[in-house]
Amino acid sequence: MQSASRRSLAGGVIGTFVEWYDFVIYGLSAPVLAAHFFPKSVPTAALLGTFAIYAISYFARPLGGFVFGLVGDRIGRVNTLSTTVLLMGAATFATGLLPYFEQVGIAAPALLLACRVLQGFSAGGETSGGFTYVIECAPKHRRALWVSIGICAAVLPAVLVSVTILLVKEVIGPDDYFEWGWRLPFLCGGLLSLVGLWLRRSLEDSIEFAHALSQRNQGSGPRHRIKFSTTLASTILIAVQAVSGPLLVSYMYSYLTQVGKLSSSTAMETNMAAVLLLVLALPCFGAISDRVGRKPMMLAGALWLLVTAYPAMRLVSSGTVWEAFAGQALIAIGHAMFGAGGFVAVLELLPTSVRYTGHAIAYNIAYAIFGGTAPLVFQTLVATLGTPSAPSYYVIAIAALAIVVIRFTPETRHFHLRDGLDPAPRVDQLSNKGPMHVGR
Repeated sequence: MQSASRRSLAGGVIGTFVEWYDFVIYGLSAPVLAAHFFPKSVPTAALLGTFAIYAISYFARPLGGFVFGLVGDRIGRVNTLSTTVLLMGAATFATGLLPYFEQVGIAAPALLLACRVLQGFSAGGETSGGFTYVIECAPKHRRALWVSIGICAAVLPAVLVSVTILLVKEVIGPDDYFEWGWRLPFLCGGLLSLVGLWLRRSLEDSIEFAHALSQRNQGSGPRHRIKFSTTLASTILIAVQAVSGPLLVSYMYSYLTQVGKLSSSTAMETNMAAVLLLVLALPCFGAISDRVGRKPMMLAGALWLLVTAYPAMRLVSSGTVWEAFAGQALIAIGHAMFGAGGFVAVLELLPTSVRYTGHAIAYNIAYAIFGGTAPLVFQTLVATLGTPSAPSYYVIAIAALAIVVIRFTPETRHFHLRDGLDPAPRVDQLSNKGPMHVGR
């Protein structure tokens, strides 16, 4: 991979890394946050309140996605993404400085909510913008591979955060970690945003976007619109990742300690191993997607989750280390399969002139409705139904719905990025000549 290409890929996905670093660390810190930011009299209610704030923050994402999407489609990807990464970092850093419930009362969860809403608002424009930039810079025959590498940036934080928490606990001890040490990973997350800004300062918008912008400014070329049918289909496809991802990366740690009765260190280690498997699987499935197409990968991933989600949760709840890892591994493989086809397909369905906005709307609606509420739904299902396999019911339902949508979704592997679902004949489609990025 050439140096310029590596910079484009790294600059595009660094914000996604920062975004999910924050969301993962919130999920892994949920038991500690519940103890410090809510009354201690009812621990179950405190944990539900912590996950409720997690869910509410996701509902700020569609607004942020719409705002930053419009800006990114009009003035450019890079400048917009520089703003989102700074705002995310500020919210994460501020979370590490908040006072406790014992100190300020009800203001503690209110301040925590405010930080989460700011993080959600800025994150709403980050993933869609970052992946829009990545796919517009990627070679046509490697789009799924590049996007899959980008998805790794969304799951790698689970490994980094787990290692960070284990190291902090080892150095200062579990008691000090509980009292104040949990703040350190949040403060580090704020500093990571400065690294993201540094990586993006030397980037330029892709030639693909520059050409589309020039056509729009000159009033030439087709006028693209965001279709409701495309948004609806994209939202359902993204919902599969929005449910299976948080199950593995955000909720699983709490589940392993509460239901599986594993120690906090053992739970974190098995989860970290499963996430590493996911990171290794994603580029492999991405390369396969570039060869066989998006629909086969989406269908395989959805069917895998449909069939294995129930036995996976039974294994995870067994209380043994190897079965806990095996169950998480089943979820990781299904998530990787579907993501390698589904994420890139949603980006390819949209034309360049509205890709940032269109993807941000579908992506953030899906994560607001399905992803943000996922840990809360999982926890509620376990508490209400009294069965350890309860979280699998949610995964199975979403996977079944996605299979229906896949049936009516076109294969996008050979789509021209500038057109998406609205192909229009033009010279550069009839000839291999033209500037770099055109014809992708």
